[in-house]
Amino acid sequence: MYLIAGLGNPGKKYTYTRHNVGFMVISELQEKLNISNNSVKQQCNGLIANTFIDQKKVMLCEPLTFMNLSGDCIACLKNYYKIPVEDIIIIYDDVDLPLGEVRVRRRGGPGTHNGMKSIVYSLDSTDFPRIRVGTGPVPENTDLIDFVLSTFSKEQFKILDRSIEIAAKAAELIVTEGIDNAMNDINRLNRLNRKSNEVPEEF
Repeated sequence: MYLIAGLGNPGKKYTYTRHNVGFMVISELQEKLNISNNSVKQQCNGLIANTFIDQKKVMLCEPLTFMNLSGDCIACLKNYYKIPVEDIIIIYDDVDLPLGEVRVRRRGGPGTHNGMKSIVYSLDSTDFPRIRVGTGPVPENTDLIDFVLSTFSKEQFKILDRSIEIAAKAAELIVTEGIDNAMNDINRLNRLNRKSNEVPEEF
């Protein structure tokens, strides 16, 4: 089983903030995979839904622990379902990437992201795939916490929508094609997106 988790904060006031991009990608996946709200349940202090991608069992998750304790939910699900750490895919916002950029990595440290710090600590590992969705850069003289809890402008949402599509595709590719192919394909999509300012039709 694969666990695909998008990070964010629960509650309406956080719904459209930069820190909730991970939740937005999970919502995109639920729509693409035709998962109804009735199929979503609560476990390990997270909202989960089981489905299949290319005949492979997948669990989608939105932790309800608030960002700084995301690892509690992820570790609980990992231990309960005995999911290998390399089959845990984390999707999160990244201010170190410009808005519109999506990166896939096989492993790595948490950087400045508190949700990722919590997951690395709870799993005692950095060897899990992650999908980073750019929300930066942080404007000069702007507090980081204020920035990640701020919302997007109308024009920024247009760019973000394409990033969410690409990030959802990245999660599917990791499951169906493996991490190396996913990294190559998403890097190609990023290049095309920067050139054309739109997701290619083949996408």
